Amino acid sequence: MQTLSVENKEAPKPELKPTVIWKCKDSACKAWVREEFSPNPYPECPLCKGPTIRSYKHLAAVSLAKKPRKTKKTT
Repeated sequence: MQTLSVENKEAPKPELKPTVIWKCKDSACKAWVREEFSPNPYPECPLCKGPTIRSYKHLAAVSLAKKPRKTKKTT
């Protein structure tokens, strides 16, 4: 009887780095947002609309660069 070996092909894990976030002050609410995606300097909670506090999380880096638009070719 032959046994087939199945390789565990996992995607490489992204490098985590400390990232500034705004998290909800309410301990029951688990909402948070990255500072670079925050609409204003002191954002309100995106879920409960309560106050937020500045904090840190170890997150994967995100690119804020805009992708070029695809344009239709006219013939």
